[in-house]
Amino acid sequence: MRHDRLVRRFAAACESGDARVLESLLAADVVLVSDSGGWALAPLRPVHGSADAARIVAHLLRPGAELTVESVNGRSGLVVRRGGRAEAVLGMSVAGRRVSELWIVLNPDKLTRWHQLSPPRG
Repeated sequence: MRHDRLVRRFAAACESGDARVLESLLAADVVLVSDSGGWALAPLRPVHGSADAARIVAHLLRPGAELTVESVNGRSGLVVRRGGRAEAVLGMSVAGRRVSELWIVLNPDKLTRWHQLSPPRG
């Protein structure tokens, strides 16, 4: 339950654009790992530290990005879409009240199942 609440707070911070709040939800020693498969501009090595990790996450949320909380590997995570096409999927580990690890998939070959080709019903 704590994991889901923190992911939702993280999503709200992302949507607000408040970098300070976003950074405050990350552990000081957070580790961010990205997988772009060489298709997207992304760090090639793990990124350590809340300031750098927050900056990378903020970059994913350019104008027009749609952010949703969804199940990622069986736990709450985030999906970033633009025009229904997934651009990134973020998985997280939580320690205490902060995000301790972030995994960001940017590889288009791994995102196809996340595309939303028709608007959600309801």
